[in-house]
Amino acid sequence: MIQFERFVLQNGLRVLVHPDNSTPMAVVNVMYDVGARDEDPAKTGFAHLFEHLMFGGSVNIPDYDEPLQMAGGENNAYTTNDITNYYIQLPAENLETAFWLESDRMLSLAFSEKSLEVQRKVVIEEFKENYISKPYGDVWHKMRELVYTTHPYRWMTIGKELSHIEQARLEDVKQFFKKHYSPSNAILVVAGNIDTPKVKALAEKWFGDIPSGHKYQRNLPQEPEQTAARRLTVNANVPVDALYKCWHIYPRLDKRYYTADLITEILSGGGSSRLYQRLVKEKRLFSHIECYHTGSTDAGLLVIEGKLVKGIQMEAAEAAIDDILSQMKKEVVMEIELQKVKNKTESMIAFEDMSVMNRAGSLAYYELLGDATLMNTELQKYHAVTTDEIRQECNHIFREENSSTLFYYSNN
Repeated sequence: MIQFERFVLQNGLRVLVHPDNSTPMAVVNVMYDVGARDEDPAKTGFAHLFEHLMFGGSVNIPDYDEPLQMAGGENNAYTTNDITNYYIQLPAENLETAFWLESDRMLSLAFSEKSLEVQRKVVIEEFKENYISKPYGDVWHKMRELVYTTHPYRWMTIGKELSHIEQARLEDVKQFFKKHYSPSNAILVVAGNIDTPKVKALAEKWFGDIPSGHKYQRNLPQEPEQTAARRLTVNANVPVDALYKCWHIYPRLDKRYYTADLITEILSGGGSSRLYQRLVKEKRLFSHIECYHTGSTDAGLLVIEGKLVKGIQMEAAEAAIDDILSQMKKEVVMEIELQKVKNKTESMIAFEDMSVMNRAGSLAYYELLGDATLMNTELQKYHAVTTDEIRQECNHIFREENSSTLFYYSNN
């Protein structure tokens, strides 16, 4: 059970405090309720660009890293389609340094043509290196456009196309900041060797005077139900043929999300999983295969992807996957197999919760979903899934008309 206290500043900033005196460290985590799904379809990649801009200096602090390093701290950030998260870990006695740094960049970034140009170049290089030049780098650009017709998950966090970042203007960037990076759209979690009265005092001192801004009201176009299978074939200069299949699944707060998560573990959770055992070890059709889901806040995807052994026909590889899924639809999985993946999931959650930094991030995310106490009920939801629910969901998810398939052929 993860214990925490919660209070809200007058400007709308939600603050969660999670004391853990077993560590000399403290973590300050600021999560903004903005991701790539909140971008203008004609100006994508902004949430990720901001992840870079937020390290480019703020009004009173031209160099973000130097004071943090002097305080013995380290920091990082990540952006997804749903959220933007910044976190600092430092010795607990230097906690105030983290409050000073995070509050100043929430108050106002040092917007300049120069800082935009510097970070734009970094992001353009990242785009070229990871998504244009890298083998299979364009897979998810193509897959998302195939799978989503309406919802803004149809573009990746890096952006839909390079030109959107190349053409980003300072005024666009300022408007995006004003709309999303305010106390009313953020959650501050402080965890580690700290106490609530001190955190309250520091939160009031450093964040209390920041104008609240307007709480961003999300009103995204919803993806209509897919009614026909979609297929795409690509030829590229890659080492081997690869196969990608996707099916629509459920939003993060849907009870069936947990069933879908366990299905991915049965299919691909380690050396004894069904896909690996049959298609890699026994039939030797794939050199590598995995099944996972995107874990997104809105309705996400369940994915099977694999690299084929040279000489294997794509249709034979796909038919072998279909056989395994067909069996999952017809036969109820054995209780012992389900229990095994539940135990593995429990171990993974326990392992993640060992790190105070992970706990801080999780508390922020569950609070963003609606209530941080949800973090303490996750395991019960996994344990409640039955073998019959696994079979029902396999029948619902793995319908032909719900599938999107990419055949990625090697020119070599």
